[in-house]
Amino acid sequence: MSRPLEGKLAIITGSSRGIGAAIAENLAFKGSNIALNYTSPSSTEIAKDLAAKLTSAHGIKAIPFQADIGTPEGPANLVREVKSAFSSGDDNFQIDIIINNAGVAQNALLPDVTITQFEATYRVNVLGPLLLVQAAQPYLPKDRSGRIVNISSVSSSTGFVTQSVYGGTKAALEAMTRTWSRELAQNATVNAVNPGPVEGPMYASNADVFLEGIEGWIKHTPLMKAQEGDVKDESLPEGTRAARTEEVAGVVGMLCGKEAGWITGQVVCANGGMVMLH
Repeated sequence: MSRPLEGKLAIITGSSRGIGAAIAENLAFKGSNIALNYTSPSSTEIAKDLAAKLTSAHGIKAIPFQADIGTPEGPANLVREVKSAFSSGDDNFQIDIIINNAGVAQNALLPDVTITQFEATYRVNVLGPLLLVQAAQPYLPKDRSGRIVNISSVSSSTGFVTQSVYGGTKAALEAMTRTWSRELAQNATVNAVNPGPVEGPMYASNADVFLEGIEGWIKHTPLMKAQEGDVKDESLPEGTRAARTEEVAGVVGMLCGKEAGWITGQVVCANGGMVMLH
């Protein structure tokens, strides 16, 4: 039986660990070949191990690529290297799926925000996705079968303290999502998902003032109420839990399927009900 994404090619930025790695697993399980992207040399072995695991487990082609999405040349270099590795030598090279997952957060209260923090965060979270889609556009499908999913955050709309910069980058990513859904309508659907707290070190590294401010939101999020057997996260209020990476990846994987072909320009909530858009 043919898998739903059999033979397709997905580029996933920031995919050596966390949500990105879970998305790679989801798409590989469905038959997609995977271009794993990572930035730091310290992630090289992790990315290589993940690529080998996906190739062995799912019979697909998975290759890791080091490229800094936050540099002017990084996204174009990534697309060029992916084309070299996955092209069969003819003119039929195609990028079917792009997941803009790479992101950084340098949170600070307003008096402490620096220009360096602002520029670094916007380069990775906003300019990087724009340049990647720009470089990939010539290789997108011509039949609307392409899928672009941008990983946003509830921070785009919640106004959490310390997130003047990070929240702004995610709001910008959502704005680009809507624009691209029109400009790329003949090539691909373009959507975003907006997770809240997700298991892993990124959330736990937030300052106490942020964790105190988000506590009420967490307690009122329907699916963050812990059930028996849920792993306790010390950075979360008692009786609550973060999203598992595979839960967010499942929403992304749904948007990459053929059945999601009539959804575009949307921010799809993948946050357990913390934010309910209409």
